[in-house]
Amino acid sequence: MLIGLMRPVETTSVSVEGASLAEVQERLEAHRPAGFDLVSSPVEMIKGAAVLKAVGTFARRDQVTEIEAPDMAALRAKVPEGWQLLNVRSA
Repeated sequence: MLIGLMRPVETTSVSVEGASLAEVQERLEAHRPAGFDLVSSPVEMIKGAAVLKAVGTFARRDQVTEIEAPDMAALRAKVPEGWQLLNVRSA
């Protein structure tokens, strides 16, 4: 018997601006949906202005679910569209 952990694959992005990196981080945190983690936030300076712009990408990191199957093919077949298999162990 194999036991797998899976979670949904879902991302969302938001653009923010701020006068400092700390302000950009605060604004990104204010937009973070529940169950999501910030996975990317490249920052660029706006030409001719004292403003930083960032696009924050958040990925869902909650809803980890355990599934069981007798073999790897059956385990993969149980992973629904929009989910990813994180790891597999034998029981």
